[in-house]
Amino acid sequence: MTGLRSVGILGTGSYTPERVLTNFDLEKMVDTSDEWIVTRTGIRERRICAPDQASSDLAYEAAVKALEKAKVKPEQLDMIIVATITPDMSFPSTACLLQDRLGAKKAAAMDLAAACTGFLYGITTASQFIANGLYEYVLVIGVETLSKITNYKDRNTCVLFGDGAGAAVLGPVRDGYGFQAFELGSDGSGGPLLSLPAGGSRIPASVESIEKDLHYIAMNGSEVFKFAVRVMNSATEAVLAKAGLEKDDIDLLVPHQANKRIIDSAVQRFGLSEDKVVINLDRYGNMSSASIPVALDEALEAGRIKEGDNLVLVGFGGGLTWGAALLKWSTTPPERSEA
Repeated sequence: MTGLRSVGILGTGSYTPERVLTNFDLEKMVDTSDEWIVTRTGIRERRICAPDQASSDLAYEAAVKALEKAKVKPEQLDMIIVATITPDMSFPSTACLLQDRLGAKKAAAMDLAAACTGFLYGITTASQFIANGLYEYVLVIGVETLSKITNYKDRNTCVLFGDGAGAAVLGPVRDGYGFQAFELGSDGSGGPLLSLPAGGSRIPASVESIEKDLHYIAMNGSEVFKFAVRVMNSATEAVLAKAGLEKDDIDLLVPHQANKRIIDSAVQRFGLSEDKVVINLDRYGNMSSASIPVALDEALEAGRIKEGDNLVLVGFGGGLTWGAALLKWSTTPPERSEA
């Protein structure tokens, strides 16, 4: 790390749509029950965007809040990274649409697709630009409008997903603080286990693809569950080892919010108490790339994070992908390190 700057998160923001879709609402739509959903997932409700809301709309709301908290103006941004699997359209990128709406005139902009691991891939990428001095401020957003690609006739998937956006402004922080280690991984052989089959160049949109419901999320739930339990633990262990820390050094675990049983397995393995884990999936369901930044923002708002705390952000997703980041919390810039 010699010669590299320390990079941290200067401000966060989140946005979830107004409409709430409860388990009881789903009981009227598919053959399921509140008890069945809660027992197997821990989810009680999720947020659904309005018909005229797109991912860039949710991203904008979260971005404005994050910039305000970070005390960074849009025109100061050097780059915008939007992690999403539900972009407004194939191109231009959602990041470019957001760049224009924010007025971030000097910012480079790109989308990043790593499914539920997207935010972790995004902050890992952004950190490198700042650490080596190329950029000063990068806005990273995880945003999804999964309701647009969810089949509400499929009881195995429709109970899981919700819409939302979480944002973080990254920038230099005082030496020794900020991100301490990253761990990213992928296994493309598991790609078919969680996918959106049609709409790309392999299966372009057609009457047949629509009739076969190929434009909706397809998932092998049992296999994804086994994968998730394994990599949640291994990614956390890997990022702790890279940072030279032990499991007892974790002050707060911010996991991807996919399934309560998956989170519980990690909590048990690392011997964490409830006050050291952020869980909000009961209210939002699985928001894919938005779940970790929304959970992080809510933890900050609740006063659960203080200067110097060791945070582990960890997740997994389609691809298959996984990732973790260890962050020693500080928003103090280098020039104020003696204050």
